[in-house]
Amino acid sequence: MTKKKLIIAGAVGAALAVAAAGGAAWAHHAFAAEFDGKAPVLLRGKVTRVEWINPHAWVHMAAVNKDGTTTAWMVEGGTPNTLMRSGITKASLPPGTEIIVRGYQSKDKLCRPACKANGRDVTFPDGKKLFMGSSGTGAPTDGADPTEKK
Repeated sequence: MTKKKLIIAGAVGAALAVAAAGGAAWAHHAFAAEFDGKAPVLLRGKVTRVEWINPHAWVHMAAVNKDGTTTAWMVEGGTPNTLMRSGITKASLPPGTEIIVRGYQSKDKLCRPACKANGRDVTFPDGKKLFMGSSGTGAPTDGADPTEKK
């Protein structure tokens, strides 16, 4: 490759990197952009997988309905760093772990491919309850966030 082609390829690569970073920043949103603070959910079920990614980690679970069937849910948490600081690690949520999640459903209420919620706190089988949301995102002041002013 010629020197000119290398410079052009480098410039194109840099432009793509900037565009990708901008897209990631755009994907990060305030609570009210996607979730309904007037639609609380209480989900009980088993973890099916965890996506430990930025800007928000996702806990996938099979929540048990009143009739015994299950519904797939994707529960948005804070950043992996935020979750680790609150005591939640990827290792603490292996598939099959029974959890209870308190949170708020998405505004669109669509359940394809899964229902979506923003998680406020998660309760583990031993009874330990930990905050799993993001602070300062516009989520309802519900006492789940230990940094909220009362």
